[in-house]
Amino acid sequence: MAATTHTVTNQAPPLVGYDVFTADRALSEAVERHTAPELVDEVREELAGLGRTAGSAQAQEWGVLANENPPKLRTHDRYGNRIDEVEFHPSWHRLLGKAVSAGLTDAWGRPAGHVRRAAGFLVWTQAEGGHGCPVSMTHAAVPALRTDPALAAEWEPRLTSHVYEEGLRPAAEKGGVLFGMGMTEKQGGSDVRANTTSAVPLSADGEYVLTGHKWFCSAPMSDGFLVLAQASPSKKDSLTCFLVPRVLADGTRNTFAIQRLKDKLGNRSNASSEVEFDGTWARRVGEEGRGVRTIIEMVAATRLDCVIGSAAIMRQAVAQAVHHASYRSAFGGLLVEKPLMRNVLADLALESEAATTLALRLAAAYDADTEEERAFLRLAVPAAKYWVTKRCTPVAGEALECLGGNGYVEESGMPRLLREAPLNSIWEGSGNVQALDVLRALQREPQAINAFLQEVGKARGADHRLDAAIKDLLTELSDLDGIEARARRLVERMALVLQGSLLVRWAPAQVADAFCASRLGGDWGAAFGTLPHSLDLASVVERARAEV
Repeated sequence: MAATTHTVTNQAPPLVGYDVFTADRALSEAVERHTAPELVDEVREELAGLGRTAGSAQAQEWGVLANENPPKLRTHDRYGNRIDEVEFHPSWHRLLGKAVSAGLTDAWGRPAGHVRRAAGFLVWTQAEGGHGCPVSMTHAAVPALRTDPALAAEWEPRLTSHVYEEGLRPAAEKGGVLFGMGMTEKQGGSDVRANTTSAVPLSADGEYVLTGHKWFCSAPMSDGFLVLAQASPSKKDSLTCFLVPRVLADGTRNTFAIQRLKDKLGNRSNASSEVEFDGTWARRVGEEGRGVRTIIEMVAATRLDCVIGSAAIMRQAVAQAVHHASYRSAFGGLLVEKPLMRNVLADLALESEAATTLALRLAAAYDADTEEERAFLRLAVPAAKYWVTKRCTPVAGEALECLGGNGYVEESGMPRLLREAPLNSIWEGSGNVQALDVLRALQREPQAINAFLQEVGKARGADHRLDAAIKDLLTELSDLDGIEARARRLVERMALVLQGSLLVRWAPAQVADAFCASRLGGDWGAAFGTLPHSLDLASVVERARAEV
């Protein structure tokens, strides 16, 4: 075949061999902003090292292989014995091993732990998203276990370890462990109080056996799980939290019958399963009947990870789109220089930066751990979870379109981002659940709305469009008639006002101006690429570029 027909021109080189952290100006600035000065150099060096690995060809290949070779369920061995094991491709274990060694399950006990861990999670998720599920649940299990000091003393050092060891063995024999969670049941879904899994006490204090079926149980090869079950089914409020180990202290396997793995839209590398308990040994965590209260801090932490994970997908999608447009020529010039494409890219970049800035502000609130910051989180986390995760799918889809047909091809990596994008909006409570959670906080916890309004009020007077949006929000909050039917509208406005306040205070002027004009001022269309043409869009796009 003639060589002239195989001359490749006008194709963008792969976005590889770069530092994912340092190339992300919004993220690196947020880390510096929320980290004590004496720790900044240490944290920056730590995250830059992880960023270089995340941007390497090797890590990108791990992500591809882990998704091209999804997990396989082995219910029985060759002799007919139940083993209930899931086999993963070696790339899955390499991704998990790097996540754990980078401290992505260790936030609760080290300086700036949540900020450095959130930034690392955002960076490393860009290599591959599926393995973030057990990483997130392991990190989030710590506050739930702390309701029982004895359990926390036993398990927390294992959960926060920087050592990853695959395989099922007694937890005491491993250098580090992973945790999962099982709340959802097929008859209840998000209505966890409808759970029918029963718990019968044994003679030893705090020990039970469980019987029931969990409809969604991700990462079933984890070492332990926090689950909900009815400790006294005859009572109205008996839902209780339990710790279920996969392997008992004597080395025998706990009853943990994996019925099947879910065939999911995305998140293909991660095993999500249906599990049956039948005489399964468990240890109570917290008081009987206080299961939701016990596990709620775990849920809040995983919800924040949904925000961070969505911010990571958006950032990678935008980085790929800007990179492609910076090399691809059409109609006499580079795409990135074309006014219409620049408008699209700038619009996407605004969404990405707003998500990243908000995610790191929430992580910083966890580090501060004051009464005011805890009250702020009570509203800000579900509002952010609602809005940021919903923005992820349209951002990924529009970024894919920036690559044209090249983006629709699996090799580009964009289809995997698009399939992963809806996940975080569904897991840990879908949109309506988040909106209703905000309403509960508004009605029951006045200190939460006070903390929220104090936060957004810190930018008052800096932008007239933000000021008007805050005024409109106060009007919405003052009228509680029919509040449930307009809960989504209210929560969307809360999230946008919060993002606007943060960007006005901390982002470059051109970014804050464009965000406030479009998202708060109404000078925006119904699709990306409809920003006011008078804005400094070139600077917004340049800020989003990932330098290789």
